[in-house]
Amino acid sequence: MADRPLAAVGGADLALILAADCSASVTFEEFNLIAGGMAAALRDRQVVAGLIGGGQGASLGSVLLFSGRDEQDVVVDWMRIGSAAEAAAFADAVDNMPRVLRPGLTAIGNALAVASALLARAPAAAARHVVDIAGDGRANDGVWPAPLRDALALAGVTVNGLCVLHEEPDLVEYFEREVIGGPGAFALVCADYKDFAGAMRRKLLREVSDKPVA
Repeated sequence: MADRPLAAVGGADLALILAADCSASVTFEEFNLIAGGMAAALRDRQVVAGLIGGGQGASLGSVLLFSGRDEQDVVVDWMRIGSAAEAAAFADAVDNMPRVLRPGLTAIGNALAVASALLARAPAAAARHVVDIAGDGRANDGVWPAPLRDALALAGVTVNGLCVLHEEPDLVEYFEREVIGGPGAFALVCADYKDFAGAMRRKLLREVSDKPVA
C-alpha cells in the first residue's frame, strides 16, 4: 500500500475509488497502459478542474487493484485533491503504482467489498461516492458482484464500469446487469487497452461533472 498520509480539512465534493482488474487476463504491458492511461486522464485540465471546482473545492481519490477472491490491494490510499499540485501528486502516484497482486481469476464482488470498506474509512465526508470498476472480463471467482453492488447503491454509492472489449464483446451487457448501480450509474466502452487513456478521460469527465460528456 502506498504510504501517502492525508490530512484532510473540511469536506469533499467527491470520493472516488479507481478499481482496476489485474487478473491473469491482463498482461504486464496492458497493466502499464492502465496505470499510464489513468494518470494521463487525471492530468487532463478539464478533469482537474472538475475535481477541484465543486462547492467544497476538493475531492478524494484512491486506487484499488483486484484479481482473485483473496487478491485485492489499495495501492494508492486516500489522497486529497484540492489544488492543481495535489491533482498532479495523485496522478504521479497512479502512474507509479506497482502491480503487487498475483495474476489469477476475477473477483469483482470481493473488490466491491473492499471498496465499501475503503469508503467507510474515507478521511473526510464527501457529497458523492463513486467506485470505478475497470476490466476486461466477467467475475469468475469469489462472491457474486450484484449483491455487493445493490448494497452500495442502497447507501447512495455509484458504481460505474469501464469495459475493455478486446476479449468479451458483450461485457457491457454483463456490467449493466451485474456490476454497475447507484445514482447515475453508467458503463463506458473501451475497444482495447490502447484506447484506455481516452476512455478513462471521458469517464472521469462525466463523473467529476456529474453530467454526460460527448
